[in-house]
Amino acid sequence: MSRPLEGLQVVECASFVAGPTGGMTLAQLGAGVIRVDPIGGNTDHRRWPVVGNGTGPADAESYYWASLNKGKRSVTVDMRSDEGRELVAALITAPGTDRGVLVDNVVGRRWMANDVLVARRPDLIHVRVQGYPDGRPAVDYTVNAEVGIPQITGSEEGGAPVNHVLPAWDLVTGLSVSTGVLAALYDRARSGRGAYVELALADVALAGVANLGWLSEAAERGRERPRHGNHVYGSFGVDFACSDGARVMVVALTEGQWAALRKVTGTEEVFAALEQALDADLTKESERYRLRETIAAVLKPWFAARDLKTVSDELDAARVLWGRYQGMTEVVAAHREGRHPVLADLTLPDGTASITARSPLRWGGEHGPAGEAPVLGRDTDEVLAEVLGLGAAEIGGLHDRGVVG
Repeated sequence: MSRPLEGLQVVECASFVAGPTGGMTLAQLGAGVIRVDPIGGNTDHRRWPVVGNGTGPADAESYYWASLNKGKRSVTVDMRSDEGRELVAALITAPGTDRGVLVDNVVGRRWMANDVLVARRPDLIHVRVQGYPDGRPAVDYTVNAEVGIPQITGSEEGGAPVNHVLPAWDLVTGLSVSTGVLAALYDRARSGRGAYVELALADVALAGVANLGWLSEAAERGRERPRHGNHVYGSFGVDFACSDGARVMVVALTEGQWAALRKVTGTEEVFAALEQALDADLTKESERYRLRETIAAVLKPWFAARDLKTVSDELDAARVLWGRYQGMTEVVAAHREGRHPVLADLTLPDGTASITARSPLRWGGEHGPAGEAPVLGRDTDEVLAEVLGLGAAEIGGLHDRGVVG
C-alpha cells in the first residue's frame, strides 16, 4: 500500500510522549523518521510499562518506548562531543526537497537553536515542543492540574482533585506536531519558506478547555463546575449495573437517542407522566441533565433485571447509544480474536510479544502497517551512509572515537 508521505525525511530529537507521538504519526503515514538519541538511550528508553512489570532486569524492554517509536530508524550519537553535534546538525539540515524537517523538545542546546540551524538551511521546517511558551518545563499531569480538570473529575462526594491516567494533552500535542509539520511542508512547497513552529503543552491544554467553552462557563458562573461522577455534563448519560454485575454506559444526547432509550426500556408512559408532573420537556438536553438522577432511578430497574447479553441485544436492536465497561485484558482478548483491526502485534527486540496500533486513519479502507519495533542505535551506520554519504572507514572511525553508538 502506497502511503502519502513516502519519501519525506524527518529528524526527531524528542523524548517522552508528545514529540515521539508526532513522529510516529508521520512515520505511519510513510515518512522516514530518524530518531536521534544519546548513546545508551534517552531518559524515556526504559520507561514503564516494561517487560516483566518491573520485576525483571533493569534493562528490560519498554513496551512504551517500542510502541511510540515503531517504524522509525534509530541513531545514537554522543551529543556532548563537537563531532557528534556536527553529525546531528548535518542530518537535520541535509539537502533535498524532502529533507530539512526537525521535530524536537530540546532545551538549552545552543547548537540546536533554530537560528543556528537556519543559517545552514534557510528553508528548515522546525517544530519544537515545549512545556510552557517561555521554555519552562511541564508535563501532561502538571498542565492538566493547572487548567482545572481534576477539580471537576470524580464523585460528588470527593474533595481532593482526581487525576485521570490518560496523558490526553501529550497525545493532542503530538497530533498537533504532525499537523504543524504538514502545514509547514505545504507552505514550503508553495513559497520556498521554512518555518519555526513552537508548540507548548500548556497552550494545548488551555486551548482545549477554552475551545470546549469550559472557561467561558466558569467566568460566567464565578465558581467551579460541580462534580457529577459518571453523569454526562449538560445531557443525559450515566452507568448502570446489569443483573450479572456487568456495567454499561448509556448516553442520550439527541432527541432520537432519548426516544430509543425510553422505548426499549418501556418507560415512555412513566416519563410522559413525569414531564407533566414536573412541568419538564425531556426532549431537551438541558432538562434531561437537570433531572438526571430521577431519570437514572427510573431506568435502573430495567438494567438490574437483565444480564449483559440481554441488555446488549436489546439496546443494539433499538439503536441506543451505549458502551460496556471492560478491562484492558478483555480488549486484549478481543484483539486475539481479530475484532480490532487497528491493533497489531509487535515483536520487541528481546522476542517478547507486545500489542501496538496501526494508524487510526484508513486510506482506501486500510489502516496500513504498524511499523517495526525500533532497536536503539541499530540504524546509525545506515543513516550516516545514506543521508551524509559517509563511507565505511569514516563511520568506523566515528565508532572508534565513541562519537556514535
